[in-house]
Amino acid sequence: MNGLRWLKSLNSSEQVAFLFVMLFGALMLTSIGSFLFSLKKRAENEDDGEWHRGWSRFRHELNMLWLFASLFWAAWISGPVGATLLFSVFSFLALREFITLMHTRRGDHRSLILAFFVILPLQYVLVGTRQFDIFSVLIPVYAFLAIPVASALADDPRRFLERNAKIQWGIMVCVYGLSHAPALLLLDFPGFKGRGAFLLFYLVIVAACGQIAQYLAAKRLRRRPLARRISRSFSMRAWWVGTLTAAVVGTLLYWITPFKAGQALVMSFIAAGAGSFGALVMKALKKDAGVEYWGNRSNITGAVGLLDRIAVLCFAAPVFFHSVRWYFKLPL
Repeated sequence: MNGLRWLKSLNSSEQVAFLFVMLFGALMLTSIGSFLFSLKKRAENEDDGEWHRGWSRFRHELNMLWLFASLFWAAWISGPVGATLLFSVFSFLALREFITLMHTRRGDHRSLILAFFVILPLQYVLVGTRQFDIFSVLIPVYAFLAIPVASALADDPRRFLERNAKIQWGIMVCVYGLSHAPALLLLDFPGFKGRGAFLLFYLVIVAACGQIAQYLAAKRLRRRPLARRISRSFSMRAWWVGTLTAAVVGTLLYWITPFKAGQALVMSFIAAGAGSFGALVMKALKKDAGVEYWGNRSNITGAVGLLDRIAVLCFAAPVFFHSVRWYFKLPL
């Protein structure tokens, strides 16, 4: 209790500095420990393909934590405007990865230009200016109607519905979903002014911890895949473990948010659950596209595409944002 009172007595900058020390210190120790552990196990399991696949997945999850932590740091030091620009670049790159794997035709060029150079920047302008009323409906309403109109004007009816649905879905995930992350910085909570970065930090840590716990549970528990042809590791047992773990982490971190402990428990459960189901949906899309990773995976570094790393956030952010706004009745 004394430690909690001490943390609350710090100003926002001091609290962020403390979180940086704890977060990056823990990640550094984990990275060093895992590297030393791998040197020993790699020699013992040189021909064990299953071990190498598991180790590759662990590295992916650890890299995701590093990315999320770096996102929080970059968003905090750059302020709301800088964070909005940063996430707009991420949306552009993620949408580019998504569209690259989809089968498009010459008749889609107008729709793609509209998506990349009109809808995407306009969505983030609305975020930066806190126009949350039109920001919430720009893509689900106006963009979803404008994209097929632009495509129809190209006079190419071949696979018209399929082509437009893919572009619309890419915009929904990569632009609409991800744009809610910087929007968290601008939510106007009474008595929480200037601390929006804590909500973004809270979301990414909860989402990342939920994914790691779910992965570990899937490895340890008896597997009962819920969607075997999409993912052999996704089961409701593992989902519950991951989501409840994220809820516990979110409850422990309630002091950096405007939530009370019970509210933090519910909000973190909702965010982690949505992110986990979102990851399953993205796996289904990759199966449909016939690829294992978004983007081009490096044979040297093992790095995967940006969309693989932020897919969970693309689903968790809008659900978390609108749940918070609805529950606390925040003004537009």
